[in-house]
Amino acid sequence: MRISIERAALLKAVGQAQSVVERRNTIPILANVLMEAEGNTVSFRATDLDIEVVDKAPAMVERAGATTVSAVTLNEIVRKLPDGAMVTLSDDGASGRLSIEAGRSHFNLATLPKEDFPVMASSEYSANFACPAPVLRRLFDKSKFAISTEETRYYLNGVYMHVADAESGKVLRCVATDGHRLARIDADLPTGADTLPGVIVPRKTVNELRKLLDDDEMQIAVSVSETKIRFATPDITLTSKVIDGTFPDYTRVIPMGNTKKMEVDAQEFAKAVDRVATVSSERSRAVKLALDEDKLILSVNAPDAGAAEEELIVAYGDERLEIGFNAKYLLEIASQVDRENATFLFDSAGQPVLMREGNDTSAVYVVMPMRV
Repeated sequence: MRISIERAALLKAVGQAQSVVERRNTIPILANVLMEAEGNTVSFRATDLDIEVVDKAPAMVERAGATTVSAVTLNEIVRKLPDGAMVTLSDDGASGRLSIEAGRSHFNLATLPKEDFPVMASSEYSANFACPAPVLRRLFDKSKFAISTEETRYYLNGVYMHVADAESGKVLRCVATDGHRLARIDADLPTGADTLPGVIVPRKTVNELRKLLDDDEMQIAVSVSETKIRFATPDITLTSKVIDGTFPDYTRVIPMGNTKKMEVDAQEFAKAVDRVATVSSERSRAVKLALDEDKLILSVNAPDAGAAEEELIVAYGDERLEIGFNAKYLLEIASQVDRENATFLFDSAGQPVLMREGNDTSAVYVVMPMRV
């Protein structure tokens, strides 16, 4: 194999591939990226056996072929090369070495046989549809903060993507929860997505997917089966196993009877929560919300550190209410609001609170209260 490729294209492709690779590996080949050159493109494939990413880049292919080399080392080398450099990669197979040349720089890296590289088995996908990148970005970005990190409840370690019934009809819905807070985000159902089986997309896949979704003009081809999900653009294909488990019935924890309504400027609210939470030694310290006629008093009382209080003007016309929350959870939920106003719907001090953006019901958040 011998190819010449521009540094920027090589860095982008190798960077995407190497981020999938697990740093601590007992299987040496899994630390490598598989490079396959033919025609006028070179593809870079990396896997951790649960996720596989394939990234294609244009290149001048003098001699077609394939080899595998350390993903992290290759990425580091390319990252340190000067901008605009033309990089030549060549290996003759017999030496077990990959030669990298750029200007006056020359590197030799050990390779492993391409035959040893595991390729993820293809799947029969039951649903295939196209979805604009901004729609997928919103679905996953707004829900992923609520993914559980508890390994014992592995079925909560991802985002549950499924078709659901909403007031407007069928929607594509993403839900995540860790038992303390919940995010439920809806989008219009894309054509062809009605046969989508409900799948739990793992946290690592959600984070890797984010790199595919930066281009607002891009249409992402999504394919889903009972065991796998695949996201593809013309240059990058990300395939992942889904979590083998049953996502709990989240509809039971979304309160329907909350009538006490508070409207507040989302940014001002987040800043005020952040300020009063400074007094507490841990971010998880409870913040007390005292609601009265068009007034909200946020307070923290940490006997070992001190106390803080801040008053906000809000729209609230119901009876007086005092309720406590984990400051970190309030901040994360408030930071999801894109528009100016956040609407909080309360019931009583011991019941979960519902939050949405203004009157928009396509993004709904639930947070459990804390005893103050």
